[in-house]
Amino acid sequence: MTTTSRPTHAIAWRNAVFAVFALNGLGAATWAIRIPSIRDQLELPVSWVGYLILGVSIGSIVGLVLASHVIQWLGGRRSIAIMLVLCAVALLVIGVGTSVLGSFALVVVGMALYGFGSAICDVAMNVEGAAVEKVIGKTIMPLLHASWSAGMVIGTSVGTLLVFQHVSVGLHAAGMAVLLVLGAFLAPRAIPRVATHADTGEEVAHVSFRDRMSIWLEPRTLAIGLIALGMAFTEGSANDWLALGMVDDRGLANGEGAALFTLFTAAMMVGRIAGGPLIDRFGRVPVLWATGASAALGLALVIFVPIIPVAVAGIVLWGLGASLGFPVAMSAAADDPVRAAARVSAVATVGYCAFLVGPPLIGVVGEHIGILNALIIVFVLIVLATFAAPAARPPRGIRPATADAGTGTATDAPAAGAASGPSASEPMS
Repeated sequence: MTTTSRPTHAIAWRNAVFAVFALNGLGAATWAIRIPSIRDQLELPVSWVGYLILGVSIGSIVGLVLASHVIQWLGGRRSIAIMLVLCAVALLVIGVGTSVLGSFALVVVGMALYGFGSAICDVAMNVEGAAVEKVIGKTIMPLLHASWSAGMVIGTSVGTLLVFQHVSVGLHAAGMAVLLVLGAFLAPRAIPRVATHADTGEEVAHVSFRDRMSIWLEPRTLAIGLIALGMAFTEGSANDWLALGMVDDRGLANGEGAALFTLFTAAMMVGRIAGGPLIDRFGRVPVLWATGASAALGLALVIFVPIIPVAVAGIVLWGLGASLGFPVAMSAAADDPVRAAARVSAVATVGYCAFLVGPPLIGVVGEHIGILNALIIVFVLIVLATFAAPAARPPRGIRPATADAGTGTATDAPAAGAASGPSASEPMS
C-alpha cells in the first residue's frame, strides 16, 4: 500500500483540501451576500429573514449529527464530492425560489438543503485537513480556513459587483452552482481513498457507532465545543447580519453593506493566513486569548459607536478576532486520531448550534432593539469562548504534529505514532 506520508502525495492531498475549503466558502458567500436582495425581492420583515436563515441552520444541524456516520459509510472523498453537488442544487433552488417563483417556502427548502450538504462537507474537509496537518507536521488548519475565507472574499466581491449591476439572485446562484459542480468533480481526486496511519501506512481502524456517540460525554470535547460555539456565532452573526445591520441601523445602501461584509471576510482571511505561524510560535491558548479580545473589542465598536470609520475599524478587529477560534477548535478535536471524525463532528455540531439559535434570536431581538444592538448576545458568547480557551491544549499523552499548544514549543515533524484522521473516501474496516 502507498502511504499517505509520501511528500508528493501529501502535497497533492493538501492542495485538494485547500480547493475544497475555497469552494465551500464560495458557496456560502453566494447566498450570504444576497440576503438583503432576497429580503427585498420577497418583501420580508427582519424577523422572517431570521426564519429564512433558520433553514440553513436546521439543515446544518441535521447534517452535522449525521456527518461522522456518513463519512464512515462513504469516506471523506466521496462525501465531499456528493455534498458539493448537493450544495450546487441548493443554490439553484434558492435562485429559482427568489427570482422566478418568489416563493419564501422554496427558498427555505433551498437554504435547508444547502445547510445539510455544506455541514457534512465541512466536517469531511476538516477531518481531511487535520489528517494532512499531521502528515506535514506544521499547523495548516488556520491556513485551510483562510482558503475558505478566500472563497468567501471572492464570492462576496463577485456578489457585491452583481448587486451594483442589478443582476438577479437567480442568475448569480446559477453561475456559482456550475462552479461548485465542476469543483466537485475535480478537487477531491487527490484525496486518499483509504485513510492510513502517517507513520506505518496501515489503515485506520473502524470506529463503531457506540464509540462515535460516546464522545458526547467527554468534558474536553464539550469545552472545545464551547470555543467553537462562541466563535462560530461570532463569525456567523457577521455572515447573517452585518450587511443588513449596517443597512438598517446605520443607513447605508445595500451595496455599501455588502462591501463592509466583504471587508470582514478579508480580515478573517488575513487572520487565518497569519494564524498558523503564530500558533506554532506561541501555542493555541495564548492565540485564542488574543483573538478573543480582538473580536470582543471590534464588535463593541460596531455596536456602540455610530461613526462609520470607527465601525470599519471595528469590523476589521472583529474579523481578525473571529478568524482562528473555529479552526483551532477543529485541530484540537482531532488531536487523538482514533476518533477524529466523531470528535470533529461533535465539536462542529456544538458550534453550529450558534447557527441554529442565532439567526431567529438575533432577528427577533433585532426587530425590537435593532440588529446591531442585538449583537450584544454575540459579545457575551465571545467572552465565554475566550475563557474556555485552555481546553484547546492537547490531552496528556497526545502530542499533536504541530505546536504544543500553550507552551510555545513547535514540532517540525509528526510525532511517533501520529495518525491521519479517519477520512477515507471508501468505507473503513
